[in-house]
Amino acid sequence: MDNTALFKLGYGLYVLSAKDGEKDNGCIINTMIQTTQNPLTAVIALNKQNFTHDMIMKTGKFNISVLTQEAPFEVYTHFGFQSGKTVDKVTGYENIARSDNGIIYVPKFTNAYFSLDVTDKKDLGTHTLFIANIVDAVKLSDVESVTYSYYQSNVKPKKPAPEKGKTVWRCKICGYEYVGEELPADFICPICKHGASDFEKIVG
Repeated sequence: MDNTALFKLGYGLYVLSAKDGEKDNGCIINTMIQTTQNPLTAVIALNKQNFTHDMIMKTGKFNISVLTQEAPFEVYTHFGFQSGKTVDKVTGYENIARSDNGIIYVPKFTNAYFSLDVTDKKDLGTHTLFIANIVDAVKLSDVESVTYSYYQSNVKPKKPAPEKGKTVWRCKICGYEYVGEELPADFICPICKHGASDFEKIVG
């Protein structure tokens, strides 16, 4: 199966943010779908390894910031390529505001944000599907939303070939490289949390 075919699906890219006590955090996700109009409901799918996942499980509240085509790669690395378990992503980061529910959102390089309250959830193994009511929605700009395909083609930097004689396994999602002749079948990318099926073998 060619997993790169999945890149052709119409994903958007979003900053998902949550708050637990005094702790703020956010991560990058590519799954948000409006499901009903009345009540206004949406679903997101979130990897259980994300620190934000545990915060939402506890509080039942989160925000979604819709990223635009103007968002630089730094936004993705800041929220997506490091873990809130070990890094404070919010303190000192200038591109942050707080909505009426007390949770942060990203006002720059986004065209809208939503505040949601979880009403139900479903265990999907590696992920949890959160079903939530949209309790607030704010339009910020008319700049086109970024798609996953646009990100792959226009935002994510192209990595050079490995050194001659070296074999690397490169994550097709975030670009992380594992050096070695064989990639363990159960390997999980430490950056984006995708599995071995999303790695490609590159021989220098």
